[in-house]
Amino acid sequence: MTGFKFPELEQLERLIGQFGARARTEVIDRIRYKHLEFPIYSLTLGTTKPDVPVLAFFGGVHGLEKIGSEVILSYLQTILQLLDWDEELLHRLEHSRLVFVPIVNPVGVYLGRRSNGNCVDLMRNSPVEGEGIGAKKIYSGQRMTRYLPWFRGDLDKMEKESLALCKVVGDQLFSSPLSIALDLHSGFGIKDRLWFPYASRQTPFTYIPQALALKELFDRCYQNHVYKIEPMSQEYVINGDLWDFLFDQFVSQFGEKKLFLPLTLEMGSWLWLRKNPMHLFYRHGLFHPMLPHRQQRVLRRHFVLFDFLHRSLLYPSLWARLTPEQKTANQHKAEALWYGQ
Repeated sequence: MTGFKFPELEQLERLIGQFGARARTEVIDRIRYKHLEFPIYSLTLGTTKPDVPVLAFFGGVHGLEKIGSEVILSYLQTILQLLDWDEELLHRLEHSRLVFVPIVNPVGVYLGRRSNGNCVDLMRNSPVEGEGIGAKKIYSGQRMTRYLPWFRGDLDKMEKESLALCKVVGDQLFSSPLSIALDLHSGFGIKDRLWFPYASRQTPFTYIPQALALKELFDRCYQNHVYKIEPMSQEYVINGDLWDFLFDQFVSQFGEKKLFLPLTLEMGSWLWLRKNPMHLFYRHGLFHPMLPHRQQRVLRRHFVLFDFLHRSLLYPSLWARLTPEQKTANQHKAEALWYGQ
């Protein structure tokens, strides 16, 4: 256990102890800040076979948006209980793998700030440069000074936390024939959004036909779901996006021999602010549900999505195994829906 007050890390370490041998735990790296040291943990459940689908969850990339870490920890608590009796889940895990990195940026979560201990915004930290006028805005990422938000860090190196995330993705997801990463954030809009690449440019990404097929399958199965599903660049364009960086690496290595779909769940925290403007007077008020009943609602709100993504990886025929004709049709439909083409 930690020797300092860090509720999220303490909860994670308790869960690691409760999972025991049922989860494979690794310390990806250790982050030093002043006299403290913080581990970045990953937990893996399921088979060790290399050729199975993988679903990975990441939280706390922006430390101020700690609700993402809390949602993942809540989901881990549910899975821990299900493992005692749910034979269907056990069967799924014989044919798939779940990976969790609940606290990517432990210093940021600990301090309650967006950046890491070096004042770097990790989701602006990769070498990817945004395209167009939107990428010139300060919130898209800047290298002028660490004393302003959205600082990208040094041009010639990435932060240890960013490299830890990339290591997990490279080791666990790139090796899989079919994988989805879900990165949990908060702080934009009044509606929950499910974003896919690109964040750096307003052009369709390689797997846009599959992304549309997955969206349509989700819409069909859960007609009253709460998400707006779209490319992130529909809302704004940024520099240094880690998922664009990883996706481009994946495509350059594997092309369409495999499929890797990075998704970002952006929980619409402006709704919490609209319901209670007093949130503005708290450090986490713009990014975190302050009232207990709202926090509990958010902690359970996304489990249907998590379950759907897991099952969609196990049964991919309707969205990931498209014929050339289906790909072409979906490409045109996606371009009309999201890119005005």
